[in-house]
Amino acid sequence: MLLLPVLALLLAGPGPRWMARFTGFRRSPGPALVAWQAVGLSAVLSALLVGPAALISARHGDLIPDVIPVFMPVLDQAASDVIGSPATLAIALAISGITLILLLMSGHRVGTGLRTLRRRHRELVDMLAAPGGTDAHPISGHGHPPAQLPAWVRILEDVSPTAYCLPGLRQRLVLSRGTLAQLTTDELNAVLAHEQAHLRNRHDLLLEFFTVLHHTVPAPLRCGAALSEVHLLVEALADRAALRQVGARPLARALVTMAESRPPDASLGSGTDITATRVRLELIAAAAQPARMLTTIITAFAVAVLASPWLLLLSAL
Repeated sequence: MLLLPVLALLLAGPGPRWMARFTGFRRSPGPALVAWQAVGLSAVLSALLVGPAALISARHGDLIPDVIPVFMPVLDQAASDVIGSPATLAIALAISGITLILLLMSGHRVGTGLRTLRRRHRELVDMLAAPGGTDAHPISGHGHPPAQLPAWVRILEDVSPTAYCLPGLRQRLVLSRGTLAQLTTDELNAVLAHEQAHLRNRHDLLLEFFTVLHHTVPAPLRCGAALSEVHLLVEALADRAALRQVGARPLARALVTMAESRPPDASLGSGTDITATRVRLELIAAAAQPARMLTTIITAFAVAVLASPWLLLLSAL
């Protein structure tokens, strides 16, 4: 039982900070995303299971696992009495209860906030932008797509290159006139493939889930670099989908053109800041050599992290 809160603290604090520094995970963005989700979920799950584990141990009449005297022989009888006291059970139940409340509050706040922002922005885009399928607003510029864009695509009268999507039941893919004017056909297809990968694979749900877990952790323990890393991996994952469709050169050129075009809040866009764009270009180049061993290691790590809270709970039985 005592190891569960320790595991929760490790996975919520030092764990994400260490993972954020280990940039090698980026070479396998899909498994890396699974690993990040596993760390966040296991941190919250470990805290939630502290109470049940304490109840199981109390029912067995022993709140101190048998392994503790083996690995901590200096634990004296006085400390054992404190750990095995009713106060310990109350604290354990409080940890689980507070974690559950924080999880529910975070889920409600993050989910409601994202959907409200997307709804408002979608209404604004529908009001100001032209539908992609209308003949009254022909697509013109340096590059012409091979077919007319779907009606749910919106074209903004903006000379700056911009491309982003608004996921949900009434999804939108937003392009600016600057994007259509500055990109070649292949580059535009790369941007469209990137955004459609976001929509098709519901990357917004991955980000929302991790964001909920991130905000469930108390503020002093949160790792902002973890959230940034997950955002980068989601973009890298969409890049891989575009890479398979159009190749590396058009995608890389499109990313350079779209650099510094930051998508609005609650959306997913092709543009990122210069640092993130540089990393994405490096990952596009590295995709030519699949990192199968790294993928296996990351997957094994994710499975081990996910299994840890349950194994500790079983040890209390």
